[in-house]
Amino acid sequence: MDKTKKNKIVADLAEQGIHTTIIGIITSIVLATIKAIAGVMGNSYALIADAIESASDVFTSIIVLTGLKIARRPADETHPYGHGKAEPFAGIIVSAALFIAAIVIIIQSLHEIITPHHAPAPFTLIVLVAVVITKEFLFRFIIKVGNSVDSVAVKNDAWHHRSDAITSGAAFIGIAIALIGGSGYEQADDYAALCASAIIIYNAFRLFRPALFEIMDAAPSPEIIRKVVEASLMVNGVVAIDKCFARKMGFQYYIDMHVIVDGNISVHKGHEISHEVKDKLVDSFQNISDVLIHIEPATEERLKRKHIIEQTKSK
Repeated sequence: MDKTKKNKIVADLAEQGIHTTIIGIITSIVLATIKAIAGVMGNSYALIADAIESASDVFTSIIVLTGLKIARRPADETHPYGHGKAEPFAGIIVSAALFIAAIVIIIQSLHEIITPHHAPAPFTLIVLVAVVITKEFLFRFIIKVGNSVDSVAVKNDAWHHRSDAITSGAAFIGIAIALIGGSGYEQADDYAALCASAIIIYNAFRLFRPALFEIMDAAPSPEIIRKVVEASLMVNGVVAIDKCFARKMGFQYYIDMHVIVDGNISVHKGHEISHEVKDKLVDSFQNISDVLIHIEPATEERLKRKHIIEQTKSK
C-alpha cells in the first residue's frame, strides 16, 4: 500500500473523529445554555456547576477538533513522521480542562455551602433527567467512534461527556434530597456538586495517563505486538523475530523489528526478505504506516536468547 493510500486512511479516520466532535460541540452548547438558565431560574448551584462543566465540554471539544485536523496532515520535511502527536496532545489538554473545571466547581460549591440560600425549584429535576439521557447517549456514540479510530483525544472527549452526565446525575440526587428534606437540607444541592467534582478529577487523571504515555512513545498493547509478529513469521525466509517495538503516532503505528534469517543467504536475499516483511505488515494492517527492519543472521546463540519472540518458523 503506497503512501497516498495511507494518508487517505489517516484523513478518513480523522474525519470520523472530527464529525463526532462537531456533534458534541453543538450538543454541549445547547445543554450548557439550558442548564445555566434553569440553574439561575431554579436557584440550583449544582445545575449552574453542571452548566460550567458543559461549557468546558465546548472548549475541550474545540481543542480536540483542532488536534484532529492537525493530526491528519501528511508528513513533510519538518515532520517526517507526520503530525500525529497533535492528537494525544489534544487529549492532554482535555484532561487538564476537566481538572480545572472541577476545581472551579469545588470553590463555588464551598462558597454556596456556607452561604444560606433557598432550595432549588422542582422543575430543575426534569432538566437534569433530559441532560443525563442526552449526555450518556452522546458518550456511547463518541466512545464507539474513538475506539474504532483508536484516538485517545476522541475517547477523552467522550469521557468528558460521561463526566457531564455524572455531574448531572449528582445534581439530580442533591436537588431531590433538598426538595424532599425541606428546611435544613438546602445545601444538599451544593454537596452534590462537590461530590461530582471529585468524580471529574478522577476521570481527568484517568484520561491523562494514556495521552501522556502516547506522547512519551509508550509501547502499545501486547496484542498488537503479537499480531505483528505472527504476520511477520508468515513471510517465507523469516526464521524468527528477535525484537519488535511499536510506537503510536496519531492514528498510525511505526514498527521497529529485528528479523532473523538464514545466515548463509546473500545480502541481496536478506534485503528482499526485509521488504517482503514490511509490505506484508503495511498491507495487512491499515494503521501501520512504516516498518524499519534490521536483518540478523540465525545463530544457535541468538536463537537461544530468552528475549527472542517465542514463535519460530520451521525451516
